[in-house]
Amino acid sequence: MTPLGHRRLILTRHAKSAWDDPNLADHDRPLNDRGRRSALALGDWMASRGYEPEEVLCSSAARTQETWATIASAPLEVRPLLRIEAGLYQAGPEKMLSILKTAMHPTVMMLGHNPGISELAALLPARLPLDPDFRRYPTGATLVVDFQVDSWSQVEPGQGSVMDFVRLDGRN
Repeated sequence: MTPLGHRRLILTRHAKSAWDDPNLADHDRPLNDRGRRSALALGDWMASRGYEPEEVLCSSAARTQETWATIASAPLEVRPLLRIEAGLYQAGPEKMLSILKTAMHPTVMMLGHNPGISELAALLPARLPLDPDFRRYPTGATLVVDFQVDSWSQVEPGQGSVMDFVRLDGRN
């Protein structure tokens, strides 16, 4: 739980998806085995650090929904409100921010796609993480950023404080 006047965003790019069926539409691509391992590791990482969303804003694409379902299989104590948002599929940072501003709970996870998610991640914090992979925002990358605001509608670019950044590629 986050204190009053505080909002936390867990911003995640979907895990690695499969490309083995050329007849499958991009929106319908599932995760591959590496992506499933990465999403499971991400769920464990989130649980170990207490990063538990109360609300999840998830793109309608199969790979983002599968990423969330796999993360949610970790030992998280909170069962969040899940909102499937078609507008997050292939969204730019402005659209993603407008969807975030509709969030209702203090701790929100947003699952989306590049390039929009990496652009949003670079837009929100006052100072960016020093991690060399941050700008690339590879699959499974997750930024945890805090805001000192009373409502998501008050969030503006450059206001956030980076709490954590991780990229788990599932190759272990």
